[in-house]
Amino acid sequence: MMKHLATLAFAAVAVAACEPNHSVTAPIQASQLAQLDDGDTGPRAVYTITNQVAGNAVAVFARSGDGTLTAAGTFATGGAGTGAGLGSQGAVTLSDDGRLLFAVNAGSNDVSVFQVGPQGPSLLSRTPSGGTLPISVTVARNVVYVLNAGAPGNITGFTVGSTGGLTPIAGSTKSLSTAAAGPAQVSFSANGRQLVVTEKSTSLIDVYPVDEGGVAGERTSYTSAGGTPFGFAFGLRALLFASEAAAPGSASPYTLTRAGSLQVISGAVLTHQGAPCWAVVTADGRFGYTGNGSGSISGFRIAPDGSAGLLDANGASAVVGGGLNDIALSRNSRYLYALGTGSVQAIYAFRIQNDGSLQALGPVGGLPAGTRGLAAF
Repeated sequence: MMKHLATLAFAAVAVAACEPNHSVTAPIQASQLAQLDDGDTGPRAVYTITNQVAGNAVAVFARSGDGTLTAAGTFATGGAGTGAGLGSQGAVTLSDDGRLLFAVNAGSNDVSVFQVGPQGPSLLSRTPSGGTLPISVTVARNVVYVLNAGAPGNITGFTVGSTGGLTPIAGSTKSLSTAAAGPAQVSFSANGRQLVVTEKSTSLIDVYPVDEGGVAGERTSYTSAGGTPFGFAFGLRALLFASEAAAPGSASPYTLTRAGSLQVISGAVLTHQGAPCWAVVTADGRFGYTGNGSGSISGFRIAPDGSAGLLDANGASAVVGGGLNDIALSRNSRYLYALGTGSVQAIYAFRIQNDGSLQALGPVGGLPAGTRGLAAF
């Protein structure tokens, strides 16, 4: 069922602003293993995908105890990238325990699954995505859904086997609102009972119920509070915090009820920054952040009722400059990482202070042009 379909003229401009080798290289050194080890919860690291046409790979950066990063190798996915922007959030993602990593291969229409260990990721499987141009992937327990952006576009579900193989779930492929939806992200809700998809071209947010067998039900679409909904994240008390890339740029908090309905809490909050496209929420639910294509990060204080307000009046809690293409939080929410896509492709590290402000820890470069997606543990 469709509710309040809206088409925004700003969509194409906003999306443009958000997008300004098959062998293992530089394997992780033994000296780095201590800082990667995180007890029984998985390695502390940040991941991105190189997204190269000649061969996609996962680039790994070890995270030390103070949040700084060290390049720790690239690991081939076996598939191909596009060499250009994906227009998405969630191109690479981790299981809750950090032991499995999922990466889209948008150029070869498949998804790679890695096991994450002390020596880095090891490739377990590579599976057709159920459509074309996979751009976002999400996992809850043993169920994975992939968002395919190639027309007509869909979501397709898989189960994860004990050896990391993906098996398609019968009846799980579901369409978007239109063949020209321009999707950006798919993600399970915090309780795993719904899937949410943002559609940039229609300014809709789609909600699909998910049954106990992992099969997605029929879509209900809601008009976004701000234009061109893009990235989003879940917080406490069923909060969904979404970025909205259409000028002048905003973010909105919603409640996603147990029944699957989406309700606006406080409406679009202007960021005063260009093209907010990626969003995260800290584990304690107190702060949300948007990564802005213009090269900045906007911080928000989230109240107990879910309403949100800017931490900084001008919306610039941190400035990367030259363009930004994704953000991610460490598992403990102490650190925020941003993928810079200016003249130097680099990952910028920040420590989140008690008041939500961001302390810069410095960038780590060495990434090829076209690198996209960001996940952290």
